[in-house]
Amino acid sequence: MPAKDPKEVFLVLLSNVRESVERASNVYDEIAQAAKDPDIKEVLEARAFIKRTILERLDQCFKILGEKPMPLPGRLRETFLEDFKGQLNEIQGPVARRLFALAKIVHFANFRVGEYKALTVAADLTGHHAVGLLLESCLADTEVFIERNRRLIRRLAEERIGERLAA
Repeated sequence: MPAKDPKEVFLVLLSNVRESVERASNVYDEIAQAAKDPDIKEVLEARAFIKRTILERLDQCFKILGEKPMPLPGRLRETFLEDFKGQLNEIQGPVARRLFALAKIVHFANFRVGEYKALTVAADLTGHHAVGLLLESCLADTEVFIERNRRLIRRLAEERIGERLAA
């Protein structure tokens, strides 16, 4: 879709993020299912709740702009999932599977952080400071999710180190 000015580019990017957030729950559900880990499932269920509030904020961005989300093509999330499943199937140990799933969750969420940071700058460039505020709140929620997953990874590593030292 050709864009003529910064506002149109901004709307394309915002539409992409909104669609991605909406479809991300499928990615997280598949990761939780594939990892078969109760801690990961619990974290991702909480993420699903937060996702609903993020969608509401993104919808409010479109309302402020007086626009509707654009339908967009793209297979990035599907490609990510296909790669994840293929790599996870090659990992045998439950701890290694858990670590891999947590790392991929952080990887996927960090991609979203980059999108929110770019959109926040774009909102400021187009003079939509209220939209920028809403986007920064979505960014903050995503960064908290990443930090919680980082702590899970650290706890997993500490448990493994403790087991090795005890043996």
